[in-house]
Amino acid sequence: MAKKETHVVHENVPLTMFPDEPVTRAFDAYLAEETRGGVKNVKENNPPPPDTPLDLSASIYPIEKGPFDGSALKTLVATDPQGMERGPSWNVLLGRRDSLSANQGGANTSIPSPFEGLSNITSKFSIVGLNTRDLVALSGAHTFGRAQCRLFSNRLYNFGGTNNPDPTLNTSYSTSLQQICPQNGSGFSLANLDPTTPDGFDNNYFSNLQNNQGLLQSDQELFSTTGAATVTIVNSFASNQTAFFQSFAQSMINMGNISPLTGSSGEIRSDCKKVNGS
Repeated sequence: MAKKETHVVHENVPLTMFPDEPVTRAFDAYLAEETRGGVKNVKENNPPPPDTPLDLSASIYPIEKGPFDGSALKTLVATDPQGMERGPSWNVLLGRRDSLSANQGGANTSIPSPFEGLSNITSKFSIVGLNTRDLVALSGAHTFGRAQCRLFSNRLYNFGGTNNPDPTLNTSYSTSLQQICPQNGSGFSLANLDPTTPDGFDNNYFSNLQNNQGLLQSDQELFSTTGAATVTIVNSFASNQTAFFQSFAQSMINMGNISPLTGSSGEIRSDCKKVNGS
C-alpha cells in the first residue's frame, strides 16, 4: 500500500467518514451503501444530514483517470487540508480494496452503540484487535460534532427506569440538555458532543468527562465506571493534549489496519457508495 499524509477531520465532516468498514463490512452498511442482492439501504432508516458527501468519487474520479479505493477516499475527503494546528496528523495507507457487499447486521451489532456499557464496547474493540487505549483515543473524536436527541435523551428523564436523569450527568448540563431535548419532543434536534469547544479538535472532550459532561452514555462511562482502566487514560489525555493527539493518530492507523481487503479480494469501486456494475 502506498502512503499519503493527511490530518485530522474537519469539524463539519461527519465522523462516519472514518474507515470502520473492515469490521464485517459494517461500515459499508453504516454509510448507506447500495449493493447487489437487495441489501437493505440503511439510509432509509437513518437518513444522513443533507451535507453528508455520500458520492465522494464524483469529483475525484475524472482527475484520477480511474477508480480510487473508496475506503481511503472516505478518509481523505474527511480531512481538513488546511491548518494542521487543528489536530494530529498521520499517514493514511492507500490501496485498500472495497467490499462486495454491505452488512447491515454487522453495522447494528459490531459498531458500538451510544447506549452500550463500557464492558460491551471494550469487548467489541478487543475482538478486532483494538485495545483500551485505542478505545479512549478514538472516542476523543467526539471532541466536535453533533448528536441527535434520540441518542442520549434516555439519560435526561428516565434513565434505567428510575424516573430520574443519569446520576453520572452533571445537573446543570442535564438541565441545559433538557431545553434542547424536551420530554416527548423531536428526537432529531441536535446537541454539541463537546459543550465547551464544539467546533475544534482538542482534548476538552476528556475534561468534559471529568466534569460529568459527556453527552453520550458510552462517552461518560469511560470516566464514570468505577475501577475501569479507561479512567487513568482519560485523566492523562485531559492533562496532556499532545499525548491524546499522538494516541489518536496511532489508533486511527490501527483501526485502518483491521482486516483490509487486498490483492484480488473485493474491488476498487468507481462509485464509493455502490459496488461496480450495480
